[in-house]
Amino acid sequence: MDSTPARPPAAPLLLAEDGYPAAGGVTRRPAGPAESARANRGWWDAAAPAYLAEHGSDLGDADFLWCPEGLREADAHLLGEVAGRRVLEIGCGSAPCSRWLRTAGAAPVALDVSGGMLARAAELNRSTGIPVPLLQADAGALPLADASVDLACSAFGGFPFVADATAVLSEIARVLRPGGRLVASVNHPMRWPMPDSPDPADLRVVSSYFDRAPYVETDEAGATVYVEHHRTIGDWVRAVVGAGFVLSDLIEPEWTPGRTETWGQWSPERGALMPGTLVLVCDLPH
Repeated sequence: MDSTPARPPAAPLLLAEDGYPAAGGVTRRPAGPAESARANRGWWDAAAPAYLAEHGSDLGDADFLWCPEGLREADAHLLGEVAGRRVLEIGCGSAPCSRWLRTAGAAPVALDVSGGMLARAAELNRSTGIPVPLLQADAGALPLADASVDLACSAFGGFPFVADATAVLSEIARVLRPGGRLVASVNHPMRWPMPDSPDPADLRVVSSYFDRAPYVETDEAGATVYVEHHRTIGDWVRAVVGAGFVLSDLIEPEWTPGRTETWGQWSPERGALMPGTLVLVCDLPH
């Protein structure tokens, strides 16, 4: 159960000049699974047009970008052989990763909590001629049978926004076949205590790395509209192991040479100094 009652927004979210939902207030406080899922579903529904207008060209229509540093699955092969494998993508957004998997011979299923994002995914399915099945669901309650997929992946999709990482990882372990693999990229935990800025001059600690209190945005009426959760590297390791996985690799991607994209707090200048992404490679024992 959520530890802090919160009202859902009563009307469509007010958008700021940049097209993203406007935050009436910002706080750090507990936020449980139901509140987090409800708020983030509405936020991403409203933010989908602005987010895809800003980042869609970098994400591509059928490409697999793991992180703002520019690491792509075509080069990294973190999932291993995908041809002939059934792959669940969690937090698919407009589903470019799943379309790339389809072109690589996989049988992907693309899942997201946001209907707004999935509407764009459906449009791109049609325009690219690369259809992938789309599911709207919470990552903590996957509408899939036990041991029904070979691989699972999440490229900055879902994990920063879930309140109970172990519960979500356990759900993924449930639907994976024995010997299956999960690869997930998340915000590097060392970014949490520093300002959300791409400027390397802002690389200074302004809060505690060990403060797990979620970042919560509210609207003018005090209703929760966005929640993001922080975990330390140790928290992630314990969550992975606690869900029954073996942590096979922990990757901190370096900035891709020649890449000039600035993405929120990610930039070439900042990326040259410290990691911005953590990639978890998790294997389910046979």
